[in-house]
Amino acid sequence: MKNFHLLFGLVVVVIFLLTGQFMDHYHNHLVGMEVGPRMLYRTRHIFILLAGLLNVGLGSYLSYRREAWRRVLQVLGSALIVVATVLFIVAFFYEPKLANLYTPLSHKGMYAILAGTFLHLFGNLGEPLKD
Repeated sequence: MKNFHLLFGLVVVVIFLLTGQFMDHYHNHLVGMEVGPRMLYRTRHIFILLAGLLNVGLGSYLSYRREAWRRVLQVLGSALIVVATVLFIVAFFYEPKLANLYTPLSHKGMYAILAGTFLHLFGNLGEPLKD
């Protein structure tokens, strides 16, 4: 799980760079675009960076817990964070085309990343800190 998060996070950071190039070349720096879709492209772009860096952080520091219930919380948290990351990437291409600033994928992604982060937190509460 640790190596997966690290590799996945690095791939997502590259995707972040590529989505920036997409906005630059395909949408001419978003110049002349309506405010709503422009905002959605930019915020989804930053959400991809957030998710990528969170995965890199988990991959750098995650340590498996001894108790099974703690490991279960870690695995569930990791799964939610990975799902949220995929939702943000899909949302980057899908949501700016929707009417009325409708953001179903990134909305679910934010809740998933919140829940996944807190599952990791709860799985580590009460564990002694290592030096």
